[in-house]
Amino acid sequence: MIKKLKVGILFGGKSAEHEISIRSAKNIIESIDKDKYEVLLLGIDKKGKWLAGQSAENLLLKNISSVEESQKGDLLAFAPGKAGNALVDLNNSGNVSELDVVFPVLHGPMGEDGTVQGMLKLADIPFVGSGVLGSAAGMDKDVMKRLFRESDIPVGGFEVVYSHEFERINYEEIADNLGLPLFIKPANLGSSVGIHRVCTREEFDSALENAFLFDNKLIIEEYIEGREIECAVLGNDFPAASVLGEIITQHDFYSYKAKYLDERGAELKIPADLPEDTTEKIRNLSIRSFQAVCCSGMARVDCFLSDEGKIYINEVNTIPGFTSISMYPMLWEASGIPYSELIDRLIQLAIERHEKENRLKSDYQ
Repeated sequence: MIKKLKVGILFGGKSAEHEISIRSAKNIIESIDKDKYEVLLLGIDKKGKWLAGQSAENLLLKNISSVEESQKGDLLAFAPGKAGNALVDLNNSGNVSELDVVFPVLHGPMGEDGTVQGMLKLADIPFVGSGVLGSAAGMDKDVMKRLFRESDIPVGGFEVVYSHEFERINYEEIADNLGLPLFIKPANLGSSVGIHRVCTREEFDSALENAFLFDNKLIIEEYIEGREIECAVLGNDFPAASVLGEIITQHDFYSYKAKYLDERGAELKIPADLPEDTTEKIRNLSIRSFQAVCCSGMARVDCFLSDEGKIYINEVNTIPGFTSISMYPMLWEASGIPYSELIDRLIQLAIERHEKENRLKSDYQ
């Protein structure tokens, strides 16, 4: 009998994307090959407490929102140096279980930005998705776009502003440089949280105030008239690109509401109806973008195809959604890799990268 690998599904988190993480985790748990993997739930509540056992299950089922409502015996602590079993049950000071690999399904800050990845690396536990650098660069839209520009990857015009200079942010100057409408976004967030389409001075001021609730650094982007195209990338050293998908939204843009709340908020067209040469250009640019940001394992690459036929890479998402209507798994399904097999490949890529990194010398003799 083949021994099952123990996979920790890490979900929840403190970010504004907590609920999306739970939706993604449910889908992964439902689809993972139970004959090959043993699933352990690792939940993080909205206050940042780590949970296992029944408390993690309650969090997954949304029966609790904070640790005060959970069993104290389900609290976890992190003990670096205990390779493979660095998560410790605080109630009995014993190891929860040795983990073969962790699948982080965390979206946004404190989960997708390299923080958790660094912790797992210290614990010497393989984990799905990009490492510390790729995760951090992929989370910060400002740094990401600068890496794109350095790699000659086309991006739209943008400016960056900070909360400490709020009083000096000049609407007229920015509108002259980028044109109207424009988009204001938290630099380190996803799922369209805190994003605003701006056409007037009043909307600009209101958007700044709201977006600064989520991040101290904002990115202001020019509006590109055209089509929104997405590509899924899979792999480590030799990444592959999926077929392309197009988002046709019924809203001003692909907002949080359009993504998750309004069933008719957007139409996802897979594969996208594009000329073959345009498709190949976008797929190649997606792989180059993946590599420019130092990604590994997986990423979803979002781009715009302007009405003039120009391609602009918008961003990479290093932990894309895995909900029932998320583009990443749907694009690979259309490319011939069903959901369960995709999860399997991602886990194997995590183990492959971990083994490769562990072959490196750690001392000089």
